[in-house]
Amino acid sequence: MSGTALRPARLSPADVLRVGAEGLRSRRTRVVLSALGIAIGIATMVAVVGLSTSSRADLLARLDRLGTNLLTAEAGKDALGKDVKLPKSAVAMVERIGPVEHATATGAVNARVRRSDVVPEELASGVTVQAARPDLLAALNARTSQGSWLNRASERLPTVVLGSVAADRLGVTAPGAKILLNDRWYVVTGILAPVELVPTLDRVAMVGYPSAERYLGFDGHPTMLFERSTDASVEAVQGVLARTVNPGDEGGVKVSRPSDALAAKAATDKGLTTLMLGLGAVALLVGGVGVANTMVISVLERRQEIGLRRALGATRASIRLQFLTESLLLSALGGLVGAALGAAATVAFAHAQGWTAVVPPWSLAGGLGATLLIGVVAGLYPAVRASRLHPTVALSAT
Repeated sequence: MSGTALRPARLSPADVLRVGAEGLRSRRTRVVLSALGIAIGIATMVAVVGLSTSSRADLLARLDRLGTNLLTAEAGKDALGKDVKLPKSAVAMVERIGPVEHATATGAVNARVRRSDVVPEELASGVTVQAARPDLLAALNARTSQGSWLNRASERLPTVVLGSVAADRLGVTAPGAKILLNDRWYVVTGILAPVELVPTLDRVAMVGYPSAERYLGFDGHPTMLFERSTDASVEAVQGVLARTVNPGDEGGVKVSRPSDALAAKAATDKGLTTLMLGLGAVALLVGGVGVANTMVISVLERRQEIGLRRALGATRASIRLQFLTESLLLSALGGLVGAALGAAATVAFAHAQGWTAVVPPWSLAGGLGATLLIGVVAGLYPAVRASRLHPTVALSAT
């Protein structure tokens, strides 16, 4: 009678998971602490990606709302270092450029701003005065937070509209207050909401052109011109704007695109995100070291269990698979908790900032994938070490 070859029994996937989970349940405190390291790393990475994505999405939405087709032309200095005066007809000349849809301007006014006549003249308020046209807000997609903007009637009267910062510095909280421009009382008719594209206007007191010329000695020359054209023609208009505004001395005109500053901020946020992801990766690495340490100690503590399984016929492969499974389950536990914490932190912070929360699915998938990779790397050495224990040596260990 021929003998039948004996083959070692193989564990089913369900049995492997059950054995691996049982190994973790027997050391709950150590498992929780090890998984916490993984969770912190994954939570950091998911939160950083989510917050950065939410911030950029909010910024891009603001850019879409404000428009990227606004150009500004500002009076600079000539070759001799003297201040350039833009022609009074600069706005009309720019409006003749074909693709231009809207053009307006402001002009610097040499006037002191005081809250009242008891404030010494030499005490600076940090607020400047500019003459503005009624169509300025339309060109900038800006709005008033309180009161009303200049119109064809109020621009001729001693009325003023304050930027948001200017109002705070002067202590004006509502329209109807009076402030002194030089020695002339002006009534505040409105307070602007922050002007995102041109934040310098937040610190300005704005009066109408006719009022500035009549009461404050304004010469009528604009110092900054604002122009909007079609999106497709912005670059072309930017190339001819300086010589159109100030023919013969285009070097004395500085042309810029305010939306570029917001776009640069998005790029800066991206660089900061990369740095924070690096810190998250370090935290994840530390968590992986914790998992490896836990698994090495587990092998040392469970040598008799390993020896008994080997004596009962378990192969080296099955021992390796058992400890690799434990390491993967431990890492996956930390990864799942970390991904949930990171997503929750993103939603909470974005809600507090008034953003739309965006958690990219790839960040969750990438985080979980990273934890599994950490689990394999961290568990490989302990698994191999466990599989190489000789049954006799393992059973005799105390």
